[in-house]
Amino acid sequence: MQTSPYGSWPSPIDAALAAAHDGHPEWLGFVGDEVWWTEPRPAEGGRRTLVRRRADGTEEPVLPAPWNVRSRVIEYGGHPWAGAVVDGAPLVVFVHFADQRLYRYEIGGEPVPLTPVSPVGGGLRWAEPQLRLALGEVWCVLEEFTGDGPTDVRRVLAAVPLDGSAARDRDAVRELTDDRHRFVTGPRISPDGTRAAWLAWDHPRMPWDGTELVVAEVLGGTLREPRTVAGGPEESIAQADWSPDGRLLYASDRTGWWNLYRDGEQLCPREEEFGGALWKLGHRWFAPLDSGLIAVVHGTGSTALGILDPETGELVDAAGPWTEFAPTLAVHGERVVAVGASPRTAHEVVELDTRTGRARVIGAEHDDPVDPAYYPEPLIRVFTGPDGRDIHAHVYPPHHPGYRAPGDELPPYVVWAHGGPTGHAPLVLDLSIAYFTSRGIGVAEVNYGGSTGYGREYRNRLREQWGVVDVEDCAAVALALADEGTADRDRLAVRGGSAGGWTAAASLTTTDVYACGTIAYPILDLAGWGTGETHDFESQYLESLVGPLAEVPGRYAERSPVEHADRVTAPFLLLQGLDDVICPPAQCERFLARMAGRQVPHAYLAFEGEGHGFRRADTMIRALEAELSLYAQVFGLNPPGVPTLELSK
Repeated sequence: MQTSPYGSWPSPIDAALAAAHDGHPEWLGFVGDEVWWTEPRPAEGGRRTLVRRRADGTEEPVLPAPWNVRSRVIEYGGHPWAGAVVDGAPLVVFVHFADQRLYRYEIGGEPVPLTPVSPVGGGLRWAEPQLRLALGEVWCVLEEFTGDGPTDVRRVLAAVPLDGSAARDRDAVRELTDDRHRFVTGPRISPDGTRAAWLAWDHPRMPWDGTELVVAEVLGGTLREPRTVAGGPEESIAQADWSPDGRLLYASDRTGWWNLYRDGEQLCPREEEFGGALWKLGHRWFAPLDSGLIAVVHGTGSTALGILDPETGELVDAAGPWTEFAPTLAVHGERVVAVGASPRTAHEVVELDTRTGRARVIGAEHDDPVDPAYYPEPLIRVFTGPDGRDIHAHVYPPHHPGYRAPGDELPPYVVWAHGGPTGHAPLVLDLSIAYFTSRGIGVAEVNYGGSTGYGREYRNRLREQWGVVDVEDCAAVALALADEGTADRDRLAVRGGSAGGWTAAASLTTTDVYACGTIAYPILDLAGWGTGETHDFESQYLESLVGPLAEVPGRYAERSPVEHADRVTAPFLLLQGLDDVICPPAQCERFLARMAGRQVPHAYLAFEGEGHGFRRADTMIRALEAELSLYAQVFGLNPPGVPTLELSK
């Protein structure tokens, strides 16, 4: 064991390795007996390909570059594909990211467009396709722009002909619902085909605030007499489906926790979550099996994969190392497939056989790119914040199998604020975290008030308190680590992306806790963001996070980092995608203009071709190395082999 200062340890986990392992399998489904899913390709411009697992266990990509299976509905997207076996061969429909058209694809051929291109605004976009082979159609969520503004948009359920007749004719798309609701999810059809259920909500609510569960009769390929059967302004329905005997299943937080219900009856009352924040259309936390059992993703904080018996309320979890399951499930007969991960393994496709209770990895299997001895060991902590409130966090101390620091040195720590802000930091192996911890820099992921996984009351802490509670909670964790002798009080940093970028920026303008910060694709100007600078889905999000603009305009200015750039004294790194329509570059540019001449060391890296969240390997490499260089310069570290970031004043 060698002795060397924190931040100077050599590590085999470089930025290229971390970038190569960014992202995870998503959007599982069965095509016949085969399991299919989407998978990222950071080295191919960040595209997502479709992968099939054959009966013999081999995996192969279905679509070559440049095909990119990803939807832009509500900008965060949704389930982008569906498949079935027709005449003994797979038939797939998918959304291509570049033009957002829906395509039909049969193995050995070329993708054929099913939907037209619209020259209006953001065009036509599709999500949650469902094959209705008897009708010769695919039923989807249609997002249609009616003008050039980001909120000039309508959303309906629609049927697209599979014969390609709508490829150049918008009128050939058959609308199944009107646009009385601003947002809808894809319909779930009852086993006998006579009813459909979907979720709907309207501004200013977000889907975790309040949604409606709508049921309609299916007659002659149309949806008739839709009616709301559950949900409301203060009740969030996260997902709906049907049991094999035709009873309506849904996850509602009417008790303060997303629990499961069947025809209004609570099935397994627990103070834990069986649902989550619906950031993408088609997320699934539960899936009914033919036997009547229900596969569920559930937990408090972290999640498990379990099988629920709705008759007895008995819940049995799958055995295995996984501490987090993504909200994507697929079932076929008695087979359940999910995407699970742990602090020692990246996300992988897991199959649970409910007949044997055996769970095993069947796809995207984790393969250690380096010796696992370099992985950090997370500590699940609960800290005390202002007013004695609990703050949940994962603490990753510096860790290296061959190095330690001098006995009297305390390590630098970086507080990570997750995005959302209605989201949470998962307890999984993240090589971006290991990139820092293996060099001697600690990381603390804070699930601040407002995070999901801890019930509605915890989520509601952020109502009208964004920029206050999140900032206070992150600071409380940072200072607690310093007070207990875990972290060096003079070498604390904060970082975050999107809503986490807001928290990082707000932390630098309102506290003196941090010596520096990394701010990625952030919200910096509340008034601008809430009045036309962002997309429709979140265009009224601030009504609950900050308060109604018409009633509390001063609060928007008071909390916006762009209005208080003069308070920033700590060096910072600002990272931005130039194609970001959620948190646009204009916000960063205004912030930097107000920093001009203030002599605060900083760097601004803007990336062509990147949107909200980085997906290209070269971008991620540059961003990680720049972040480490910032900490090295501010904290007086000497990490080997890291390019120096030029800081301007």
